[in-house]
Amino acid sequence: MEPDRQTAQELLDIQRQLMDREPIFHRPETHGATRTDFETMTAEAFWEVGASGRCYNREFVIDTLVRRYAEPREDEWRTEDFYCQEIAADLYLLTYTLHQGPRVTRRTTLWRQGRKGWVAVFHQGTLVEAPYDTGP
Repeated sequence: MEPDRQTAQELLDIQRQLMDREPIFHRPETHGATRTDFETMTAEAFWEVGASGRCYNREFVIDTLVRRYAEPREDEWRTEDFYCQEIAADLYLLTYTLHQGPRVTRRTTLWRQGRKGWVAVFHQGTLVEAPYDTGP
């Protein structure tokens, strides 16, 4: 049975700000698609666990994104089930579900709010292999 995840009222504005940044790296129209843009939106110690389970450092992720956006393609996606939780001062966990055609993943991003705005510290995508049983 899934937990009941409801964002606290006092975090709804932060959740809206972070929702504007997700899915991370899929918003070139508002957050750019250059190496500098990707560096700006990620912390120096950023790392990711991909849906494959593999871990990737910031440099690998940015190199991959620069290659991907060198030849733009249409990427249809839909997000839902956003939840925001404060983890520590100025550090927030945002979770959501991403639908990309038939592929469904659960996403988690740790965001830190600093002087220059929001930066991603960590990101993970977990593949949803099949519908799950929600119980009786």
